[in-house]
Amino acid sequence: MVYFVRTAGQEDVEKIRALLGETFHSSYDQFYGVDKVSQMVGGWHSANAIRSRLGKKDGEFLVADDGRRIGGIAYAAIYPKMAKTVMLHQLYVRPSCQNEGIGRDLFAEIETCFPDAEIMRVEVALPNVRAMSFYERLGFSEVDRMEEWGAPNSGLPAIIMEKRLLQH
Repeated sequence: MVYFVRTAGQEDVEKIRALLGETFHSSYDQFYGVDKVSQMVGGWHSANAIRSRLGKKDGEFLVADDGRRIGGIAYAAIYPKMAKTVMLHQLYVRPSCQNEGIGRDLFAEIETCFPDAEIMRVEVALPNVRAMSFYERLGFSEVDRMEEWGAPNSGLPAIIMEKRLLQH
């Protein structure tokens, strides 16, 4: 199937929410359990949370769309705490679409959306070795660790990875 990367719109909210729920459970149930993941999905990936990201100034929300369904999503925004830095908040590919290059294509597009940025950061849940490997292949390297991934008091440790961006 051929997927085209495009900017997400309000009409995509429910499809994005469904994709994030499916992908989060596939990725994290084994580490955190179904109940904890359901709680994360309900809070972090509600329709309102997605809508607020879609409208965020200095942000970009992309989908990989084959005309029938969304195979993956990516969301990044300028990181206000660090000059010339973009935070890649989400890059998820539907489990049945993984290993088809969708994640790589989404990343290739999103890293060009911030021409003034010099660094892109991403936080990766510590047990998610597959994601760490993916980001390493894209040129990211570990720069720090954190105890609270995703939300305050989450109790979920993560690593912080960075990649230097080419100036356009």
